[in-house]
Amino acid sequence: MKDYYDAFRMNMKFYREKIGFSQSELAIQANSSNGMIGNIESGKAKPSFDNILKIATALKIHPADLFLRNASTTVSNTKNLLRTELIPQIEEFVERRL
Repeated sequence: MKDYYDAFRMNMKFYREKIGFSQSELAIQANSSNGMIGNIESGKAKPSFDNILKIATALKIHPADLFLRNASTTVSNTKNLLRTELIPQIEEFVERRL
């Protein structure tokens, strides 16, 4: 379980810094306290489900990205790969076999 919290706090900091927010700015945007954001990033506090959603909204990312970096992008890329690469190959394979 600790791995999820470590991934969360590291990803939260990554995305916060990526958009140029300080901890204070993230706290304001997520309707949280500066201390709570700092404690989450340092591993001293664990966010509630509601806080996870508020933080993700403030960072303009999908909540899953806080646990697995680029999770929403990975899902999107996988779907595109299936549509553009694998499905045509499967259709071609079926046509050759039938």
